[in-house]
Amino acid sequence: MAEQNMFEHLQQLFASARAALRPILPKWLRGGVPIVPVVRLAGVIGFSTPLKPGLTLATVARPLERAFKMRHARAVALLINSPGGSPVQSHLIYRRIRQLAAENTRPVIVFAEDVAASGGYMIACAGDEIFCDPSSILGSIGVVGSSFGFPKLMEKLGVERRLYVSGEHKAMLDPFLPEKAEDVERLKALQQEIHQDFIGLVKRSRGARLKGPEKTLFSGEYWSGSKAVDLGLADGIGDLRTTLRTRFGDDVVTPLVAPARGWFGRLQPGVGRTDLDDLPRAADFAEEVISALETRALWARYGL
Repeated sequence: MAEQNMFEHLQQLFASARAALRPILPKWLRGGVPIVPVVRLAGVIGFSTPLKPGLTLATVARPLERAFKMRHARAVALLINSPGGSPVQSHLIYRRIRQLAAENTRPVIVFAEDVAASGGYMIACAGDEIFCDPSSILGSIGVVGSSFGFPKLMEKLGVERRLYVSGEHKAMLDPFLPEKAEDVERLKALQQEIHQDFIGLVKRSRGARLKGPEKTLFSGEYWSGSKAVDLGLADGIGDLRTTLRTRFGDDVVTPLVAPARGWFGRLQPGVGRTDLDDLPRAADFAEEVISALETRALWARYGL
């Protein structure tokens, strides 16, 4: 009996403490209001340098887990603004979102900002629903690869290329050697395989909502948000604030779950990274320049 009284007394103390703290707690911690945590996935996928971490599973895993495990969350919202990038990292992020959604029984609502194209659209397909702005750019369901060739320039400059390999195709598509037709065909076959995987993922995600001939949908073309809705690549026109208020009420709380940051605002190391990896080095300058050019090229592909 004494233990029961003690338990009830503790319950009363906890209830009193909650009531006293409630006015100073953030709205989303007070209870009694609908909560939809928001994770923003922005940038080129997979392009990562010591000074500017890209959008990879390592950089987004923790905020995604925090969002999906947030108590009493009614859904998880994803803000996506990406022109694509690495197909592997795109698929890893997509798969992790779907795993967390299943484990925590949380619906996923995606909002495309400027661009959700190529790998960015692959990640968007992790949503149970996709919303966008009329002027958003969606689609680009395809695979692209690019390079440069310098053999004639080297010959003109009198530079000799010396390359030692073991394996018949180890030096395939080396930019300093003349291009071989059989190497190009081998690359195209690989791209076709990745493309088919991408198509299968979109079909599984969007299902009967897809409209229009497959030759059009999966041609690598991209469309405005309004056209994407017509084609079934998105579910409707809408922004995060308006859509979530309409669905969950005007008092819905949407806390932004951002990656943890350390000193000077840098992202804290994720999976497979150490503090030493985040320290700038003089040798990183060229890598930063190349990464910036590649990033600029990806955004420019969509007129941005």
